[in-house]
Amino acid sequence: MVKLRLARFGAKQRPFYRIVAMDSRGKRDGRYIELLGTYDPMVTPPAVKLNEERIRYWLSVGAQPTEAVERFVKKMG
Repeated sequence: MVKLRLARFGAKQRPFYRIVAMDSRGKRDGRYIELLGTYDPMVTPPAVKLNEERIRYWLSVGAQPTEAVERFVKKMG
């Protein structure tokens, strides 16, 4: 099953996340299928960049977003 979820990158105390499509059984920061966007919570306001076309594609083929990614997608519209 494919999930749309956050993969953590960055240094200690400076998190940076990539929004990715990956197998649900994989590790949080493991290998992903496709990069769909980024989320930087350290700037004010938090910066979210999404590839809307690819996110819509993955949702159309049955990928399940996590709660955090679902919030970003709802804001996207």
